[in-house]
Amino acid sequence: MRLDVPACAAALGLTYLGPCPGGEVGAGYVLLPDGRRAVLTSGNAASARLVPIARAAGVPAPRYERVAGVAGVTVVVQEFLPGASPAVTDSAVVDAMLAVSARCAGLLRDSGLPPRQLYLHRDGPGFCQHGSLAGHSARSAELLARVRAVPMDVLPGDDLVHFDFHPGNVLVSPTAATVAGTSDALPLPAGDAGVVVTGVVDWDGAGRGNRAFDLVTLLFVLSRQAPHLTPPVRDAALALAPAEVLAACWAHMSLRQVDWSIRHHTAAEVDAWLAVAETDPWAHR
Repeated sequence: MRLDVPACAAALGLTYLGPCPGGEVGAGYVLLPDGRRAVLTSGNAASARLVPIARAAGVPAPRYERVAGVAGVTVVVQEFLPGASPAVTDSAVVDAMLAVSARCAGLLRDSGLPPRQLYLHRDGPGFCQHGSLAGHSARSAELLARVRAVPMDVLPGDDLVHFDFHPGNVLVSPTAATVAGTSDALPLPAGDAGVVVTGVVDWDGAGRGNRAFDLVTLLFVLSRQAPHLTPPVRDAALALAPAEVLAACWAHMSLRQVDWSIRHHTAAEVDAWLAVAETDPWAHR
C-alpha cells in the first residue's frame, strides 16, 4: 500500500510540495517549519540508530529530521540531499556504488544487533512470502524448492548492510559535492570516471550482516538491467564472502523479487525476475 504522503504531511504540520519520483511505497517532498526542504516517506524507527553510524563513516545517508507514527504507520522526515537517481546505470555509477559499500565494513561489530534472517525457510514480515511462489506456477514453485533447499537462513557478519542497495536508491552527481553531517575527512564516494554518490536513501531495512548481501542485491538488479556491468560486482562479492553465503543472498533476492512481483506487478514482470533468479551464479559451486 502506497503511503498517503499529503495526509501524513498535514498530520505533522508540514507543507506538502509534491511526490518524489519512483519508489514502491510512496515518498514526497515537504517543507519544514524553518523553510528547509525534506523528504517524507514510510520508515522504521530502528533505522534511526543506524543512519548516524553510516554518516559518521562517510556514507551519504540522509539525516533523520523526525520519526513519527501517523495513523498506525511509522513515517520518517529526512534530509533532502543533492543529486538525482542515475538516468543511466553505467560502469561509473557501479564503481561509485562499490566505493559506498566499502565504507560500511565492520561498522556494527560492537552494536549488539542480532544477525538478520533471510526468510528462506519461512515467510518474512510482509515480504518473502513463500505461498505466492508455491501457487503461481510450476516455474515459481521450482524456484521456491531451490530457495528452501539452501541451508543457511541467517546472514553472518558485522558490516552495516543496507538490504536494498540498487541504483534506484542512490543519488549521483557528475561533479564533486559535499553533504553536511558526513565525515569531513572522507570525500563522497566516486567511481573512476568521476561520478559522485551524493545520497543513499531508503534505510528502512538496514541491519547487521555481511555487506556482500548489498553487492548481491546490486548484481541481481544489474543482471536484468545491465548484464555487461555484472563482472566487477560479482568479483567484489566473491572477495567478501564464501560461496554458501552468496548463494543464500541470491536465494533471498530471488524469493523477494519474485514474490513481490507476483503480488504487485504483471505476469511479464514475474517472468523477467524468474529469468534472473534462474541465472544463479553460485548454483553449482
